[in-house]
Amino acid sequence: MSEYIVRADLLGKSFPGPKRGEENIVFESVNFRLKRGEFVTCIGHSGCGKSTILNILAGLEKPTSGGVLVDGKEVDGPGLDRAVVFQNHSLLPWLSAQDNVDFAVRAKWPEWTEKHVEEHSRRYLSLASLTEGLDRKPHALSGGMRQRVGIARAFALETEVLLMDEPFGALDALTRGSIQDELIKIWSDTRKTVFMITHDVDEAILLSDRIFLMTNGPKANIAEAVVVDIPRPRNRGDIIHYPGYYDIRNHIIDFLVQRSKELSGSVRTVPVEEIKTAGKLVYPPDVNPLNGAIENGSERKLA
Repeated sequence: MSEYIVRADLLGKSFPGPKRGEENIVFESVNFRLKRGEFVTCIGHSGCGKSTILNILAGLEKPTSGGVLVDGKEVDGPGLDRAVVFQNHSLLPWLSAQDNVDFAVRAKWPEWTEKHVEEHSRRYLSLASLTEGLDRKPHALSGGMRQRVGIARAFALETEVLLMDEPFGALDALTRGSIQDELIKIWSDTRKTVFMITHDVDEAILLSDRIFLMTNGPKANIAEAVVVDIPRPRNRGDIIHYPGYYDIRNHIIDFLVQRSKELSGSVRTVPVEEIKTAGKLVYPPDVNPLNGAIENGSERKLA
């Protein structure tokens, strides 16, 4: 079994330009791996294609070039091997909180009894600190509770990969912090592989093992993978006092303010022949701001 569960090779996405024959290239030659049980966030300016990459991983969009493997299988559409949490909770409005989770669990395991489905759903609702109001429909729940239900539903599917597209973006700061804590708790208990889009640098540092930094579009790419080796468990109150916290934060801010623009469109194109013959692929280099370590080169042998 490979240590990498997600493999994205030479991903590119473009759309027709205003003139015939023109192309608007959103991103190109995007290559990365996600390890089993790894929590990875992706940060970049609007328009760089972060959410499009997530949608490709989810099978909701097709890349213009390249492809994605999840656990060795090519992604060619949505599937029950991946769960998605969107910024909008996406709950079925005519079902209660409990029934929304039951509905997803029943789709994954149609042979289960109703009792088994309900017990399984309640376990994950409880992990998300939802033990009351489970008979309420989404309109009767607060925004934070709706997001908790969405997260519980996603984890209840027990997929190996969880995709999250700015799931806390519409929440106030206090609610956001509370749900971040719940997410850490559930992830620590399940150790699923998570790929999450965010604009919040502090959120990314709190949650992540690695943070992908994307250059500006058009022709965006993942320029760096910042390693966050701050010890776990982490909590919002203490992490800012960790000696290396601001080294990581300042590195990311510097990238977003300056280097993301400077590096835009400058990524080397890797011909497919090189992968086949040399068995190598260009990755975003791993960067560790705590000790200044940068991987020597960005080529590694394929797993």
